[in-house]
Amino acid sequence: MTRIHVPFMTRLVTWLRLFAVQGSWNYEILLGNGIGFCAEPALRLLPGGRGGDKYRRALARQSRYFNAHPYLAAVAVGALTRAELEEVDPAKIERFRTALAGPLGSVGDRLVWSGWLPLCSLLALGAYGVGGSAGLVVALFLIVYNVGHVALRAWGLKVGFSQGTEVAKSLSTPLLRRSPEWIDRAGALLAGIAVPTAVERAVGIGGEVSAVAIGAVLIGGVVLARIPNTSVGWRLALGILSIIVLYAVLA
Repeated sequence: MTRIHVPFMTRLVTWLRLFAVQGSWNYEILLGNGIGFCAEPALRLLPGGRGGDKYRRALARQSRYFNAHPYLAAVAVGALTRAELEEVDPAKIERFRTALAGPLGSVGDRLVWSGWLPLCSLLALGAYGVGGSAGLVVALFLIVYNVGHVALRAWGLKVGFSQGTEVAKSLSTPLLRRSPEWIDRAGALLAGIAVPTAVERAVGIGGEVSAVAIGAVLIGGVVLARIPNTSVGWRLALGILSIIVLYAVLA
């Protein structure tokens, strides 16, 4: 099996296309078309070039049903493209493609939706609580969140291209497995700082109205946290607090 070098410009174009991986998302094949779209520039390197038989077969194979977290789909694009360029047996590629979907979906959900997104939201709330302007709060959230997901896409594509069908080793590294735990701890610390300061600034301290508002937030947080799915309760609590703060900012 010959290992093929993927030119820098091809990697760059592939990485840029990852930002449109959900552009053709649909209920029938989910991210399938997006995976094919992102892999297409590199598939032109197959013998016969663009439009050749191997190119058409590989592109059709990579455009079928696929479901994963959109940010970690970069891992799949890199790994599957490497497998196609090394002309791995199509049946093996199909099995590998199916095996990738589950881990990339579950790891991505824990890492991003349940970890990084709430952490960035709490960071923005904390900035508001200590006196940050509305523009600063929005800018802080957008910059920190986007730095995280852009870096995740770049890392995913890199390990996918470099490891191909052996990419499972990178997905099982202690760093990736423990990152959600570390993010959760950082989120808990930030919550202890951001929530009280944001509520204080939003409703003010002093007076019966403020006391009722703060009491409602505390009681509501306890009730929501007791929802069986703790991630749902946490998201609801954070969402309600965000609405309160947004109202205070705009009022």
